[in-house]
Amino acid sequence: MFFLYNLLVIIAGYALKAIAFFNPKMKLFVNGRKNVFRTLGNKIQATDKTIWFHSASLGEFEQGLPVMEKIRSLYPEHKIVLTFFSPSGYEVRKNSTAADVIVYLPLDTKKNAAEFLRLVHPEMTFFIKYEYWPNYLKELKEQNIPTYLFSGIFRKDQIFFKWYGGFYRKALTAFKMFFVQNESSKLLLQQIGFQNVKISGDTRFDRVLKILNRDNSLDFVEKFKDGKLTVVCGSTWPKDEIQLVNFINTNPFGVKFIIAPHNVKPEQISELKNSISKKTILFSELKNKTLADYDVFIIDTIGILTKIYSYADIAYVGGGFGTSGLHNILEPATFGIPIIIGPNYVKFSEAVALVGMGGCISVKSKKELEETLSFLIQNEDERSEKGHIASTFVQMNKNATEIILKNL
Repeated sequence: MFFLYNLLVIIAGYALKAIAFFNPKMKLFVNGRKNVFRTLGNKIQATDKTIWFHSASLGEFEQGLPVMEKIRSLYPEHKIVLTFFSPSGYEVRKNSTAADVIVYLPLDTKKNAAEFLRLVHPEMTFFIKYEYWPNYLKELKEQNIPTYLFSGIFRKDQIFFKWYGGFYRKALTAFKMFFVQNESSKLLLQQIGFQNVKISGDTRFDRVLKILNRDNSLDFVEKFKDGKLTVVCGSTWPKDEIQLVNFINTNPFGVKFIIAPHNVKPEQISELKNSISKKTILFSELKNKTLADYDVFIIDTIGILTKIYSYADIAYVGGGFGTSGLHNILEPATFGIPIIIGPNYVKFSEAVALVGMGGCISVKSKKELEETLSFLIQNEDERSEKGHIASTFVQMNKNATEIILKNL
């Protein structure tokens, strides 16, 4: 099985290079890995002390940030090395001050794993939430480097829990400790023989609570809102926008909408703007405009959505009408805002919990979405109650970082 896995990784490497000629995101994936070892060699000396964090993408980075920040404060003499698998994480956070060295993780071949660990020589390694690369884990175990998983979440349909999953179960033996989000993850790991499991919760709660202590003001959003009830639609995909546009165009309530699409490619932004009949402005067009005169504000930039949520009376969080995955509902929740999502959320434990508590509403169709928006817009008490449930939910689940560090 190990031989077949390594063969498939090598074949995949060549296939990805071919795909990169036609796919811009894959081009970033491939080209970004070309100089990783040179970068590591230039930035890390043999005498440096290092700690390695691995994040699949942007969401996992945000999840891992509280632990990274705490580890940096506890080990100021160490260099923090952060790797990403996905371009959507690396390209957005490649200049972050959270780590001293930020690179793509080279593909999981035996040769790459050995060379990466030779150059980085970490004293500790942390994997955030998931991604279990057998060659890296094997090398970490053989070199006796303490390796931890935190904010982990396991589901019974994963390969570890299948009769044919022995190869991947063996890879998990590299972890000195699993810090998992919930009881079901702990029980699943115990069923396959792992007792080194601690329920710590999800570090994202600690991350989003820090948002409340910073300055979230945005003068241009304040001017656009102009004291009117505002719906913020965050991280939307075209499948979300199709559900929303009719209500935006026809609702009689005089509410304002801010839309922050997940993808800010000019052609997609243009298509979205053209589908809206209300007076609409883009973030890139706001100079010298009287923002209070507009009904819809499309944010064709990245990095400010969290602050925008602080101005919302209702939040719609995208991803739930497609298969790409539901986006972060904890950011609007921490501001005490009622949240609406699409129907595909069962893989996201925080969404399942908050829907069950009543702070988040899942809708299955355009009709349900329009009815829910109309109901919340017209009922201030309902907005207040659901928003209170959302903010309380975040407060109830804090301190995962503290639990992890206490047990290291």
